[in-house]
Amino acid sequence: MNLSTADKTSPLLGRSLALVFVIMFGATASFYLLLSVVPLYATAAGAGGIGAGFATGALMCSTVAAELATPYLMAKIGYRIVLAAGLVFIGLPSLALIASHSITVILAICLVRGTGLGITVVIGSSLVAWFVPEERHSEALGLYGVVVGVPAVLGLPLGVWFAVHFGYAPVFMVGAAVATAALPAVPGLPPREPESTEPIGFLSALRSPELSRPAIIFAVTAMAAGVVVTFLPLVITQADGNVAAAGLFVQAVFMTLMRGWAGRYGARRNGMLLVVSVLMTAAGIFAVAASKNTVVVLAAMAVFGGGFGIAQNASLALMFERVAKSRYDAVSALWNAAYDAGLGVGGAGFGLLAARSGYGIALALTAALVIVALIPARHLSTN
Repeated sequence: MNLSTADKTSPLLGRSLALVFVIMFGATASFYLLLSVVPLYATAAGAGGIGAGFATGALMCSTVAAELATPYLMAKIGYRIVLAAGLVFIGLPSLALIASHSITVILAICLVRGTGLGITVVIGSSLVAWFVPEERHSEALGLYGVVVGVPAVLGLPLGVWFAVHFGYAPVFMVGAAVATAALPAVPGLPPREPESTEPIGFLSALRSPELSRPAIIFAVTAMAAGVVVTFLPLVITQADGNVAAAGLFVQAVFMTLMRGWAGRYGARRNGMLLVVSVLMTAAGIFAVAASKNTVVVLAAMAVFGGGFGIAQNASLALMFERVAKSRYDAVSALWNAAYDAGLGVGGAGFGLLAARSGYGIALALTAALVIVALIPARHLSTN
């Protein structure tokens, strides 16, 4: 009991966790700086809208594939080598974009960078749980969410702004620099002590109801997020174009803030918070479907972003609570795959649905689908 009390009152941010945050800030900053810029670059190179879509699609497909493979690679060659490779993959290939305007090269680079992203996000969230006491997982993961959320809030608009005002090359160089600058932190990470419990693979984690249920619930909220970030500018057609941009900014800010809040106050309440997050994300989608008024849209994006931020922290912390340390890597892979697959399926599926029903009905059906995620939520328990 005394050890538990000491763990709760001692400083959370030790040397190991600080190094993880430095590494993940560099990786996510590189990712978000180029996320919207590369599709623009592909369009400018003559690939058109199809090429721009393929660029993002290639990035996310390789990300999910790498997430599934990362626990196996970590077990075989060690997590520090794999993590260093991930930083190199996400950063250095962007320099090749400067010398090439070929869509084939652009897609190949996206595949490599997606591999780097998949590696780093799986290892990053796993290490956060590994390096802090179990009682403080939720708090540490909330702080981690802020660290990786700030690059999303700032990197997306800054990358486009730099590309418009200074050209593509500086953005590609900065993207390479911020990822590779984190490499010196990798050797400073401590070795992970062996665990008595046997590790499990991704498929075993997927077959476990105590892990798959929160992962499915989170994947549905991620699907809704894919709808919002892809289609909000198209849905808000009759309003000032700045409304959609402001809505996306509000969504990103509240997502980051509420992910941090959920970490601070979510310990042993993550099952309840995950249910609340589902209701919030559904309410945000319903509000946009019902009204395109500027105030309503911005308020809806605040509610939606906050719900999605809570869902991120609550689902991941809940999954870590249910397994031994040796299984953190598989949990991280499952959660990150649910995140990225949900984003991709949401964007693609909503486009097909909206083409037949219109945006208003498609948004209402999306919100209804999010509510359906409450069915597996009945079985959630942190005990």
